[in-house]
Amino acid sequence: MDREEQIAHLRLIRTPNIGPMTFSLLLQRYGSAADALRAVPELAKRGGRTLKPAPRSLAEAELAANEAVGARLLFKGGDGYPHRLAQFDDAPAVLSTRGALHLLDRPGVGIVGARNASINAQRFAQSLADELASEGHVVISGLARGIDAAAHNGALAGGTIAVIAGGIDIHYPPENTDLQDAIAETGLVVAEMPPGTQPTPRHFPIRNRVIGSLALGTVVVEAAERSGSLITARETAERGGEVMAVPGSPLDPRSAGCNHLIREGATLVRGVADILECLSRPAAADAPDPQDWRDARLAPGPPESIDRCRTTILDALGSEGTDIDEVIRWCDAPTATVLAAILELELAGRITRHHGNRVCLVLGT
Repeated sequence: MDREEQIAHLRLIRTPNIGPMTFSLLLQRYGSAADALRAVPELAKRGGRTLKPAPRSLAEAELAANEAVGARLLFKGGDGYPHRLAQFDDAPAVLSTRGALHLLDRPGVGIVGARNASINAQRFAQSLADELASEGHVVISGLARGIDAAAHNGALAGGTIAVIAGGIDIHYPPENTDLQDAIAETGLVVAEMPPGTQPTPRHFPIRNRVIGSLALGTVVVEAAERSGSLITARETAERGGEVMAVPGSPLDPRSAGCNHLIREGATLVRGVADILECLSRPAAADAPDPQDWRDARLAPGPPESIDRCRTTILDALGSEGTDIDEVIRWCDAPTATVLAAILELELAGRITRHHGNRVCLVLGT
């Protein structure tokens, strides 16, 4: 991918109202980021709002900031982008990376869990990670305190990937600064956010979907019932990966999430042999292909049909998310026509997309 297309990629994904899913839709429809950029203002206008693409200077500054810290950018559709991640429409448009890119080609296992984990749980997570790495698996986690840090430390010599919530140049949490630098030297650090981005609460679920996408399976070691680790487990399951959990005492709130996962069908993990057996199942070998609309997106239909769908969508949606499949049925129009209308309304900022491919109205628009 030449520099001009890289700049177009960055401008497109940094444009307001364009997230990874919308980026994928635009790329599939127009074939290149440059062509999509040219189409965005007119599409947003059809949706009822004015939208200017991110300026070239912003993209050039982002390229320079990555170069300044020795980070390499991987663009969706370009060389080096992880194949397993690329299968998903909500995969990041661009990844900032520091370290050993070949680790992305190895089978990955996520290990996540509580930030306030017990000493025993941290030791167990570190041991699992060490053994998995020695078996040829790369251990993927989120560089948080507790279980994440223990997993990274266990696999540091054999291969680990840290998916961070902030920019590639940001160390977070501060106590893991040395660990993050060590992973950049011997493993791989991956960031979706542009350099300089300080992580906020909304960034962590975004980070978790990348872990869930990259991993063949995810092991949860200590997690409360409302833990962010359960988001990673859910993302893994929805992307065709295996969910595994380490059981704990029913008297310890830190194990309530793991015990719930096991009750719901997650594989119980007593040691690395259970993980390897789980991953040997055929279902874990490849992620499913969720792109059953891909061909339809390329032929959106006549403008008047899209106009009718836009009106129907604005009348029918509310403030709660509605599955896009249901929106298509409600519009009673070809899939590609409905998707084109949704795209225009998204770009105009009149509807927004949520987890699980659900859309809702943006209140106040």
